[in-house]
Amino acid sequence: MLNLSLDAGALTAAIVDVESVSGNEKALADLVEQALRALPYLSVERLGETVVARTALGRAERVLIAGHLDTVPVAGNLPSRVEGDRLYGCGTSDMKAGVAVALRLAALLPAPNRDVTYVFYDCEEVEAERNGLNRVAAERPDLLAADFAVLMEPTDGVIEGGCQGTLRAEVHVPGKRAHSARSWFGVNAIHGIEPVLARLNAYQARLPVVDGLEYHEGLNAVAVRGGVAGNVIPDACVVTVNYRFAPDLTVEQAQQHVLEVFDGFEVSFTDAAPGARPGLTDPVAAAFTAAVGGEPRAKLGWTDVARFSALGVPAVNYGPGDPNLAHQQGEYVSLAQIADGERAMLDWLA
Repeated sequence: MLNLSLDAGALTAAIVDVESVSGNEKALADLVEQALRALPYLSVERLGETVVARTALGRAERVLIAGHLDTVPVAGNLPSRVEGDRLYGCGTSDMKAGVAVALRLAALLPAPNRDVTYVFYDCEEVEAERNGLNRVAAERPDLLAADFAVLMEPTDGVIEGGCQGTLRAEVHVPGKRAHSARSWFGVNAIHGIEPVLARLNAYQARLPVVDGLEYHEGLNAVAVRGGVAGNVIPDACVVTVNYRFAPDLTVEQAQQHVLEVFDGFEVSFTDAAPGARPGLTDPVAAAFTAAVGGEPRAKLGWTDVARFSALGVPAVNYGPGDPNLAHQQGEYVSLAQIADGERAMLDWLA
């Protein structure tokens, strides 16, 4: 059983040492459920490998604190180890330190100043259709109802508002097949991607300010697919581009922008996810910002705050850990930063 009386750093180590690669979260979800059910002031529900615990104190506001239980595959970095102020191990930063802080809050706050919903979910690190939040939203959307949400993603202890949207598109370049010994009878589609790359190299990314935070967009080639055989002039080539767009654009507007950039080429879209506006002007979010302190910044990436935004719940990213260390073999988290994060959240909710 997880001992929630441990300090947040020691609890993080205990959670890290329970291997929970995406799709294999059951053992950790069992331990989280068991620990939360031991707290009589929480109602606890389990949907697959997602555990939801809620207070029901009749407060004027309800906030939601969420963290995913899964990690990327282990890379020889378990069990955890401590060196100085650093706790090393798979998932320390992304995001078992955040999970530990949330569990500590549940244990330390039988009567928080706002009603709280704690969500510990599975399969965040893999394809979206497996994400545990999707399952809860589909089967029990009432469990995700809240006035404000905090996603405990690693942010180095800084509030990161909203998130960027993302889409992938394929730019198709046609050619004409021919024998490579007589190439002049064909049109080389691979050679034909030069204007596509030229447009990308000349592209000037927007830096829009959304709700007071500056985002930095990006449009980049991430893959090239083409070629038939070693003696054939290729008749088709595809450049896959990824557009990371600020949350002032809808998916449809972002798609239209990509079509304009590659005007004259056939473009098809393979996937997309909307961004989320920061929502820091919301009164509950403003109170959170005041309690935590620091200067909020834009989230340059996509996170599950977008799922909360789609449900009409303003959300921010906030948690211990350096996001740049996520998924690395040498991933670690500062023990002092875990303690600071717990203290700030207690200041907000106590």
